[in-house]
Amino acid sequence: MRKHPMVGDCFVALLLLVVDIGFLEFVLEDDWSAAVLLNVVAVAPLTIRRKHPLWFAYLALPLGLLQGTLAVGVSGIIVNAIAVYTLVVYTGRRSGVVYLLLLIAISSIQLVTGGPQDGENNATTLILTVSFAFCWVLGEFVSARRAYHAEVEARLHLLETERDQATRIAVAQERSRISRELHDVVAHAVSVIVVQADGASYAVRSNPELAERAVRTISETGRGALAELRRLLDVLRNDDDQEPRVPQPTAGSLAELAERMTAAGLPVSVDLDKDLDRLPTGVSLGVYRIVQESLTNVLKHAGPQARATVSVRLEESEVEVEVLDNGRGPSLVGTRTRVNGTTGLTTALPGGNGLIGMRERANVLGGRLTAGPRPGGGWRVHARIPVRLET
Repeated sequence: MRKHPMVGDCFVALLLLVVDIGFLEFVLEDDWSAAVLLNVVAVAPLTIRRKHPLWFAYLALPLGLLQGTLAVGVSGIIVNAIAVYTLVVYTGRRSGVVYLLLLIAISSIQLVTGGPQDGENNATTLILTVSFAFCWVLGEFVSARRAYHAEVEARLHLLETERDQATRIAVAQERSRISRELHDVVAHAVSVIVVQADGASYAVRSNPELAERAVRTISETGRGALAELRRLLDVLRNDDDQEPRVPQPTAGSLAELAERMTAAGLPVSVDLDKDLDRLPTGVSLGVYRIVQESLTNVLKHAGPQARATVSVRLEESEVEVEVLDNGRGPSLVGTRTRVNGTTGLTTALPGGNGLIGMRERANVLGGRLTAGPRPGGGWRVHARIPVRLET
């Protein structure tokens, strides 16, 4: 009925028509086919109740009063009461008050001038009062509930927007830091190539002219690529910081990192492959940053008695990084989501800026990173990064 509201309203109209037909069969002894037609017309506006509430209300008002005056059915009273509820819910309290006052005034005039005995008059007045009051209160309740859900939906949408913006800001900040580091790594590599090409242009003696032109072309191309790379990275960074350039750490510095963390109060044991010096500079820096961020999270979230283990293994085509701890780890977070217009509560692992940065770094290097609670307690960060070993 929520997907197809007109179907539900048509069903209500049909039900009221059946009630009126039963009423006619017991009250009228003569032919009442004309009365049936009037009852059909009286309940017909119900079919447009939700799409056109004002049209429905002000069409139902004269038809219901005519039906009540002729005493050929009871659906008119019910339809008018439904109109009060509909106006309060779909158009607001103001139009509902105007309609209710108009309805009460016309009904009072009809009762005074019309005809029933005093007892019947009092009973009819009581029925009308209770019906209209009930529909008004029900309309107020449903309207307030709709407003509350609309406010909740708006707040959830705002929170989702703020969360997405915070994620994008964190990603942008991490990319800026990565670009700064890649600037040092790649600029150094390209500079070495340029220097070697310059030296080779003077060292080659067989077919010296051709070799010298070729090597000089390599040198000029390398310089152009280096200048373009610096320009693009400066645009990507888009900052005016004057941070001093210092040598970047590598995977070989993980033992020193573990010692510093132990001195800070987090006992860390390391299991490092002996061939980590063969890693490319960018990958080696990425491994160091992932371990550094993981141990920082352990220090902040795992509790006072936590211990951590760092394992870095170098395989033929990838390097595997694993950081384990036995602490309590970050708590699970409940988040509200909307799927196909339906709001629900889901449980998700916390994705702070540090975790976002680690995943972004692994993605930039072509790898993948997962993080989550361990079955026996604690937290696990695991990354696999493809690598081409330096010879």
